[in-house]
Amino acid sequence: MLVNLFDFVLPQELIAQRPVSPRDSARLLDVTPDALHDRTVRDLPNLLQAGDLLVFNDTKVIPARLLGTRASGGKVEVLLIRRQGADRWLAFARPGKRLKNGDILTFGALAGRVAAKHDDGSIDIVFDRGGAELMAAIESAGAVPLPPYIRGGTADARDRADYQTLFAKVDGSVAAPTAGLHFTPELMAALDDAGVRTANVTLHVGAGTFQPLRVDDTEQHTMHAEWGEVPQATANAIATAKRVVSIGTTALRLLETVARDGPIRAWAGETDIFITPGYRFRVVDLLLTNFHLPRSTLFMLVSAFAGLERMKSAYAHAVAARYRFYSYGDCCLLRR
Repeated sequence: MLVNLFDFVLPQELIAQRPVSPRDSARLLDVTPDALHDRTVRDLPNLLQAGDLLVFNDTKVIPARLLGTRASGGKVEVLLIRRQGADRWLAFARPGKRLKNGDILTFGALAGRVAAKHDDGSIDIVFDRGGAELMAAIESAGAVPLPPYIRGGTADARDRADYQTLFAKVDGSVAAPTAGLHFTPELMAALDDAGVRTANVTLHVGAGTFQPLRVDDTEQHTMHAEWGEVPQATANAIATAKRVVSIGTTALRLLETVARDGPIRAWAGETDIFITPGYRFRVVDLLLTNFHLPRSTLFMLVSAFAGLERMKSAYAHAVAARYRFYSYGDCCLLRR
């Protein structure tokens, strides 16, 4: 499909720069088959049914942006993408073209060596320590890797908490599963009282989240692979759920990846699934997701889920009603 089919006018001032407080006071656009309803996230228990299963992504955002120096004294910025081993990471670097294999990069007390350069501009970097010691050093030296749409990607102390969900427990993401940012302990208690069940999956969100489409046709776009896992307990819960409600596009992508080979089961591996209109969904019945950017793979996914024309209408309403977009913004509830 032509990428320009997924374009729309988004005023820059609608891209949220901070989350609302409390988190569950964010606005929620309830997109039903025949109407659009302006609500808040706190209304969610009344919009769901007893026996529904909410599936959350429990990945934890690591402070993956490292600012340091090259041996020449020049500055370097590294964005960690995916762990390749105990001491080895795939990363993007700026200025990447100036780096050579063997170059030593220093980030305060942490150092790494450029081990390989790849055609897509990424590098392999091997650090001077591994395992838990490396993760502790990254936690100390790194910064929250905000998308460039939020304050130019410059994070501050508030973002350490703001850009992490209530469910975050498995280190590995360079971007938050942002639909999960809306949930509070109070909202979870209300959902439990309504008979709504919950389960977790893990999908480590990669740098592909930040990458714009640089092609004219969706068939020419290549998705970055991301690692995920579906526990057996979650597979069992899905098998008995009244309806499966994916909290965010990351959980949906993982569930639909596993379901391509049959019923949901325990699974771990990489996925590069790219969902566009025409895709046949196998698992997810409802989707809670934030508002996405024009021409993005995420807007293509929600258009596949709820219908392109319906989503264009919903987004036009959201723009006119001044909903807040993207990672720190508001959300919508979609039916398949």
